Amino acid sequence: MGKPLVTGSLSLPRRSFLQGAAALGVVGAFPAIITRSARAAGAPTVVNSIRSLSNPYHATWNKGGAAFAKSVGADYVTLVTEGNSEKGIADIKAILAKTGGNCVINVDPNDSPDARPIVQACKEAGAYVVTQWNKPNDLHPWDFNPNYVAHISFSGVPYGKAMAETLIKAMGGKGGIVALGGIESNVPAIERKAGLMEALKANPGVQLLDMQVANWSATEALQKTNAWLTQFGDKIGGIWAANDDMALAAVEALRSDGRAGKVPVTGIDGIQLAVEAILKGEMAGTVAWDPFWQGGMGLSIGYHAKTGKFDPAKEPKEHREFYGKGVIITSENAKSFYDSNVKAEPKLDYDDIWGRVSGQIQYN
Repeated sequence: MGKPLVTGSLSLPRRSFLQGAAALGVVGAFPAIITRSARAAGAPTVVNSIRSLSNPYHATWNKGGAAFAKSVGADYVTLVTEGNSEKGIADIKAILAKTGGNCVINVDPNDSPDARPIVQACKEAGAYVVTQWNKPNDLHPWDFNPNYVAHISFSGVPYGKAMAETLIKAMGGKGGIVALGGIESNVPAIERKAGLMEALKANPGVQLLDMQVANWSATEALQKTNAWLTQFGDKIGGIWAANDDMALAAVEALRSDGRAGKVPVTGIDGIQLAVEAILKGEMAGTVAWDPFWQGGMGLSIGYHAKTGKFDPAKEPKEHREFYGKGVIITSENAKSFYDSNVKAEPKLDYDDIWGRVSGQIQYN
């Protein structure tokens, strides 16, 4: 491994830090940017821009990116925003300058508006970019040919609804729930909340006691759940969370209250700790997006375009903006999922770049 390039220091809660370290399989302080020496001279640098290495979901995304980089012998760079949009955009512009545009960027923008300046900067530099999850509805890859290769997302509405239905089933179809939302202007957060509301509309025996934005943060979710447990007490029959980090924080609050395993909790992302919580009976469900695939295949799609294996401009729109496939995990399939996806590192065919396309993204 080449010498890491450090662009800043991280201040992380010890628990989150250790979770991230375990997911990455490393010991010691995290650099803000990690590089790996290339074996192929002249190959484009491949770059993942994600929220935080302390987040198990993005830590797994990072592992997928490292695996792809190793497979093609390219320099690998990890940029982290720590939830700061300005930092995320600035770091991408810095790597574009450093590489002279000879790079492929796979980015989960911190917020939807961030995608536009990132795409524009990549276009101007001659780099190739794939975005995931967040972008404005009027920003399209085909308007920035060939550099904006693709946008990947997962339809949050059906999965947010599925987790709400899983929660309601675990509650026996009645009672009160509280809900933890993601960043307010974040596309997945908006969609997952819409799915929750659809499920609640169809189940009048379930009352939404309160819903608050916790910004995908375990720390905020823990604080809000503790406050709810004081405020509502036994009225809380279930907790719906828009991601697993917040769901696990809710489980931690319930554990301190002596109610873990008694009050069902659902999350979304399918991270290892969430699947383990389902196996323990402390969570009722989650949805796996396979962040290892997102980190590796997002780079592979951009790399194939950058190296001339295909022309993005000639691809159909369902290959330019598409939904990936999620897996609903409950107690019924958690053990089999854990054995096949957690115990062993996934083996991906990086040439099968359209293998998980499940339809073109639709906008309201």
